[in-house]
Amino acid sequence: MKKPIIALSGALCLAMAMIGCSGNSQQTETTETETQEEAPVEEAKNTVELVNKPEDRRVDVLFDGELFTAYIYPEDIDKPVLYPIVTASGKTVTRRFPIEQKEGERVDHMHHVGHWMNYGDVNGLDFWNNSPERSAADKPKYGSIRHQTVNKAEGGNGKGILDVSMTWETHDGTVLLEEKTVFTFYNEGDDRYFDRETTLTAVAEVVDFKDNKEGAFAIRVTRELEIPTDKPAIFTDANGNPTEVKALNNEGVSGNYLSSEGIEGDDVWGTRAKWTSLYGTIENDPVSITIFDNPSNVGYPTYWHARGYGLFSANMLGQKALSDGKEELNFKLEKGQSTTFKYRMLIHSGSAMDKAALEEAYNAFVK
Repeated sequence: MKKPIIALSGALCLAMAMIGCSGNSQQTETTETETQEEAPVEEAKNTVELVNKPEDRRVDVLFDGELFTAYIYPEDIDKPVLYPIVTASGKTVTRRFPIEQKEGERVDHMHHVGHWMNYGDVNGLDFWNNSPERSAADKPKYGSIRHQTVNKAEGGNGKGILDVSMTWETHDGTVLLEEKTVFTFYNEGDDRYFDRETTLTAVAEVVDFKDNKEGAFAIRVTRELEIPTDKPAIFTDANGNPTEVKALNNEGVSGNYLSSEGIEGDDVWGTRAKWTSLYGTIENDPVSITIFDNPSNVGYPTYWHARGYGLFSANMLGQKALSDGKEELNFKLEKGQSTTFKYRMLIHSGSAMDKAALEEAYNAFVK
């Protein structure tokens, strides 16, 4: 630390010239360095920062200065998504395709991108399966969700908020629904999670959500979190389009599902539960993704459209398709009516979470 020394008079300075003092008859000022240890500056922990980049059509969500996720709305993806999603230990849990390429990953279902929320039958239009691979002739059968505005992007200590508006549109741009979504991001060490509160308001005279297996609060995960299998499979969407999911090398693949009802693996598909967890290891690091339903949601407890190949989705609306016809919902909204969906996605790393710990986390969400 530098400390100013009182100016010396010209006469005194002259008397001290022999030891190197210089100056003039008016005033002289010099400095000396005082050795002192400075206390180390401790970096803030558990910070959340949101960086709006409208020119890049994205909002970055930074945890402790590093990317946790980004809300992106490229023109060539037919809905806004969160991509990528990264653990506290730096492991990416979302599949890279179709935005990036990673050796050994599956390249099926181009419409599975990061985390998204949409549905397979809204007034007869398929919002779920829309993607650039659809032909121009088929495009009128599909709907798109268009980003409109960022209403709020605010960070803080441990928590950040992103408030956005979207519209659900037909191929010709007719608006069926207005969407207002608030993401609340939480940074708590090895626990990284976000709440999504999505309110849909009908603009059309009637908006029908016919029961359909393709929905709704979803994530497509990295290869390491798939369930190991040595068998190929073919899956057909609501429009009859087949997709072959080929068997791949299972080295490093360790995923498994566990629901709140104690059901595991592929058996989770088509069952109800208030939460389901997908867990495994990525580069020897224990990782889990857990989706929590909320009692206030339509269709609670939700059905699960959860596949071993990496699609992990809560489908609260597709009851007939997921119950083998035993139940039916066919939810609808009249013009001006709204419904709100509340979900939490917990990304945990560094240790395994057992059923008791997940139940405790669920109770903290719904309290």
